[in-house]
Amino acid sequence: MRIVIAEDSALFREGMCRLLVEAGHDVVAAVDNADALIDAINQHRPDFAIIDVRMPPTLTDDGARAAVRLRAAYPGLPILLLSQHIETRHSVGLVTAEGFGYLLKDRVLRVADFLDAIERIAAGGSALDPAIVAALLTPTRRDDPVHMLSERERAVLELVAQGWSNANVAKRLVLAERTVETHMRAIFQKLRITDTGNTHRRVLAVVAYLASRDAAPSG
Repeated sequence: MRIVIAEDSALFREGMCRLLVEAGHDVVAAVDNADALIDAINQHRPDFAIIDVRMPPTLTDDGARAAVRLRAAYPGLPILLLSQHIETRHSVGLVTAEGFGYLLKDRVLRVADFLDAIERIAAGGSALDPAIVAALLTPTRRDDPVHMLSERERAVLELVAQGWSNANVAKRLVLAERTVETHMRAIFQKLRITDTGNTHRRVLAVVAYLASRDAAPSG
């Protein structure tokens, strides 16, 4: 896979380059700021982009904003945000699309898990750190629809939103796979989300819906 990396820490950037090359990937560009990232994507048209959230020129959310621009320009480009920071203002819009991931650097404990996440995202799936999912699903109002979910339904939704299949969720929660499917149907019924038959898209739609709740008027 041809990959572009955008990371302003030289040591972290070089280390990730070596890791990906050793795993059989081709790092076609490794840059340290958001402007150079846009240029690299336009020039190389890679198969995958790994982007830090906070980079020059402002060291705020430049990477996340660049990711939004890139997704608009190249809808099929798989993107992984890899950061020390949780940013939901821009990333919530990216979560709704296939081929997107958001991992926290200090919570990636195994190289194999990191490489597996890249493969899942490249195949059109998702890979969301539990802390990112929790930030998106945290209720912020008394009338927040997430309050309608039971504790078990919330646990199921959080795991599926991280990119796990129903079978893996069942194993992690020690449930039957059919029970997980039942919980998912209940979640969508409570939140009045149309069941399209595609688990990935349904879950991402729910996450986006819950995370965008503050933008809606409360009446």
